Amino acid sequence: MVSAATRMLVAMARREPGSMELLLDILPDAFLWVRFLPEPDLHAFAVELVDTMRAADSLGNSASVAQLLIAWQHTAEVYSDPELLAALTRDHGEDYGPVPDPRDVT
Repeated sequence: MVSAATRMLVAMARREPGSMELLLDILPDAFLWVRFLPEPDLHAFAVELVDTMRAADSLGNSASVAQLLIAWQHTAEVYSDPELLAALTRDHGEDYGPVPDPRDVT
């Protein structure tokens, strides 16, 4: 069932004129948190979602779709918090040097 729905969504998104706009219109109903994404990020999410769903369906494994949704939801969480967004996007003015490989830390 999920495979069939994925194939229909992908086919619609790739073939029908205006289908991307329709997808962008319905995403906030399916994922409330997309309302916090700026317009360019909402579009990037929609494209990445369709592409990832297609690739995941070809493997018969939806884990990558779940991970994509989690990652974009975290992005929306950052945009929803003005203080966090400011902290993560401001120029800190310095380079803190190389990051040690976490496997080397004991």
